[in-house]
Amino acid sequence: MPIGINIYLANKGGNMTSKDLSIFNSLRPFSIGFDDMFDQFESMLGGNGVAVQSNYPPYNIRKAGKDKYAIEVALAGFNKDDVEVEYEDNLLTVKTKQVKSTEKKDGDEIIHRGISQRSFARSFTISDDVKVGDAELKDGLLTISCEKIVPEAKKKRLIEIK
Repeated sequence: MPIGINIYLANKGGNMTSKDLSIFNSLRPFSIGFDDMFDQFESMLGGNGVAVQSNYPPYNIRKAGKDKYAIEVALAGFNKDDVEVEYEDNLLTVKTKQVKSTEKKDGDEIIHRGISQRSFARSFTISDDVKVGDAELKDGLLTISCEKIVPEAKKKRLIEIK
């Protein structure tokens, strides 16, 4: 089961169309308890097109085991004091605290800036049954661990016939 809408978009190359939304809407009458999920897809499309999210910073979503996932965000030039990770109401957001001013070091000046340090906010919609774990920034790569927790009510069980 995907951990969120952004994973679905990543698997489709980021191109969600109104046709995709109509498929979800056609499933609505046959599903119970998925209203929030359908509402999230509708809000993403907002109007006639897909709500576009910047492609910065680049990221990977990796399956790290049977029920484990890792979200990897490339953050070259940032340190852990420059970035914050928030999780609220099934929305995981990685964003800059504030943009650094261009710093000169000992009279040096930057001739070409190829390492971006612009402000950003990247959000991921997380499923109700996924627990967001810790985050680590190492070698310019922020890794956020997630784990799908399968509640007892959703585990396979044998129903006794009376």
